[in-house]
Amino acid sequence: MRDSEYDFIRNLVYERSRISLGPDKRQLVSARLGKRLRATNLPTLGDYCRLLQAPGAETELGHLIDAISTNHTFFFRESAHFDFLRQKAVPQFLERARAERWSRLRVWSAASSSGEEPYSIAITLAGCLPNGNWQIEATDISHRVLAKAREGIYSQEALTKVPPDAVRSYFQRGFGPQDGNFRVKEALRERVNFTQLNLLEGQPPFAEPFQIIFCRNVMIYFDRPTQEELVGRLTRRLVPGGFLMVGHSESLTHMRHSLQIIAPAIYRKPLGS
Repeated sequence: MRDSEYDFIRNLVYERSRISLGPDKRQLVSARLGKRLRATNLPTLGDYCRLLQAPGAETELGHLIDAISTNHTFFFRESAHFDFLRQKAVPQFLERARAERWSRLRVWSAASSSGEEPYSIAITLAGCLPNGNWQIEATDISHRVLAKAREGIYSQEALTKVPPDAVRSYFQRGFGPQDGNFRVKEALRERVNFTQLNLLEGQPPFAEPFQIIFCRNVMIYFDRPTQEELVGRLTRRLVPGGFLMVGHSESLTHMRHSLQIIAPAIYRKPLGS
C-alpha cells in the first residue's frame, strides 16, 4: 500500500466515521481492504481509491466503514460488567423505580456489533427481572453486522462463555444445514431493537434516557477530542445516577467529563446533574 493510498483511506474513514487510523493500523487496513478488492474485482488499491472517489460511491463507502470498524466480540465479553449489572445496577434500579416512577429499565448497547453484547445483556436481565420490565436498544454503524445481529445465529464456539442453563433457556439448537449453530429464541430477540447509527452524527432516535449504557471497545478507535465528544453525548443520554460501561482497555482518565468512576471501566452520572 502506497503512502498516498493509506493517507487517502485514513482521511476518508475519519471524515465518515471519526475512526482515527494511526501508522500502527496500516497492516490491518491493508488486510481488510484486500477483501474489498476481491469483492469489487479490482486489481489494485489505486483502482479501489478511484472507485471511492467516483459518483455513486456511497454503497462502497458503507462497505469500507463496515470493513474497518468490525470488532471481534463474543458473549459475556468482559464478564465483570454483567456481574455489576446483575448485582449492583439492577437492585439500584428496583430501589429507584417506584420513587421515580420508572416503568422499565432501559439499556443501550451503543456499539452492538453482531449482537453478542446486547443478547448477553438480555440474558442477564431476563434472569434477574423476570417480570419483563426492561428494554434494550442496540446500535452500530455497520449495516452488515446489524443484519447478523437481527438474525441471531451463532456458532457453538461463540457460546463458550454462556452458562449451559442459559443456552437451554434462550437458544434453539440448529439441525441439518444449521447443525453446530444456535439461534437466539424469538422471545429474547424481540426484546432487543437494532438500529443503524453513527454515534457522532446527529441525535440518537430515542425519546427516553437510559439507566445504563454500554459503549465498550469503541473509543480505542478515536482520537482524544472525538472520545470526549462521544462521552459527552452518551452522558446526556443517561438519567442522573445512570451507569456508563466502557471497555477494560479504555479509560476516561485525562478526559474532560462529569462522570464518577465506580469500578474499573464503570462510571456513574452524578445524581442531580
